[in-house]
Amino acid sequence: MKIGKLLLPILLLFSMSCSKYSKVLKSTDYDYKLKMANQYYDQKKYNKAKTLYEELFTIFKGTPQFEDLYYRYAFCHYNTKDFPSAENLFKGYLEVFPNSPRTDEVEYMQAYSFFRDSPKPELDQSNTVKAQGMMQTFINTHPGSAKLKEAEHIVDLCNEKLETKEMLGAQLYFNMGQFRAAAISFNSLLNDFPDSKDADQYKLLIIKSYYQYARLSVPEKQQMRYEKVVTEVQDFQDRFPESKLLKDAERYLTLTQSNIKSLSK
Repeated sequence: MKIGKLLLPILLLFSMSCSKYSKVLKSTDYDYKLKMANQYYDQKKYNKAKTLYEELFTIFKGTPQFEDLYYRYAFCHYNTKDFPSAENLFKGYLEVFPNSPRTDEVEYMQAYSFFRDSPKPELDQSNTVKAQGMMQTFINTHPGSAKLKEAEHIVDLCNEKLETKEMLGAQLYFNMGQFRAAAISFNSLLNDFPDSKDADQYKLLIIKSYYQYARLSVPEKQQMRYEKVVTEVQDFQDRFPESKLLKDAERYLTLTQSNIKSLSK
């Protein structure tokens, strides 16, 4: 009974709110509609604001109010997580208002919309690549922007996601026992991300992959393929002399040299 009494005022307020919004939608007073759209926007009721802005978009085109309407309309899509539409609207805003004082922010938001729309690393990373490229362009063209540090952080996050994507592909080859493909993929990963904190781990996986590839080869090809392992271990020693993984790499050198000796008998 008490719950019912508590719900009644809430339902009444909801009904009144819906009724008021319905009246706004039906109104033919466009200035009033714009005022209400802005009010809903300021209240973070983005879906309601978006519906009104959409109707008013062509009506106010070319008027002094249009720039602010366009800006808010784009952000309505962003704030309702419709990132593809937001990106397209931010792009359109920059084309229509190239000299706006908001261009700095909007350029950042266009790139950031691509980043927000990028999926987890296992999936296609086209949007991540676009976001990274656009953020880097933003950094290059807006060196004094207040958004500079944020943009640099997004570039780093994109880089991490792209590295993870490539690493997962190489690891999949290794897990499937396709060791030559794994070695090539890890080598490509290391070349693409030479400054990665996991660079020595990738190099060790190259060694492991080539070792397994040699071990599973027909006898007449084993020695040549074991020699590749030796070369990779020596490269590891040169590049990562302080690595905690150095002993693991050198263990493969010992195993490989022993196998080469066995083959020569």
